[in-house]
Amino acid sequence: MKRTILFLTFAIFTLLSSCGSGGKSEEATLREQVIAIHDEVMPKMGQLKSFEKEALHKAESLETSENPDEAKIEELKALAYDLDQAYDQMFAWMRTYTEGTDQEMTEEETMTFLDEQMITVKEVRDQINGVLDEAKEKLQ
Repeated sequence: MKRTILFLTFAIFTLLSSCGSGGKSEEATLREQVIAIHDEVMPKMGQLKSFEKEALHKAESLETSENPDEAKIEELKALAYDLDQAYDQMFAWMRTYTEGTDQEMTEEETMTFLDEQMITVKEVRDQINGVLDEAKEKLQ
């Protein structure tokens, strides 16, 4: 009788601990981390476009000056291009992420997808932060 009570107590404890609401799934945690990186850089999108316009404006001003500095003009145009590419990469990633989350996937496929998205969104973040740093240095 004591063994039965002990066994039932252990079984109930094991069942409750495995089914409890004690924590998030690995999938939910990874999904939150991916979105957190997105949320970190999304507010910088306006700054990308602002710097792009400024770089193009400065390049245009140099082109119309008496002694245009061709190297500086090309540098500013390249910077504007890089700013635009970083902007486009964020939205390309967002489309891919949204399309991927709309699909029916197994748990394993979902985790693989989220792992890949984590890598990609980190690359996008690094690209955005890098080109913004470069723009701040060259434009200010």
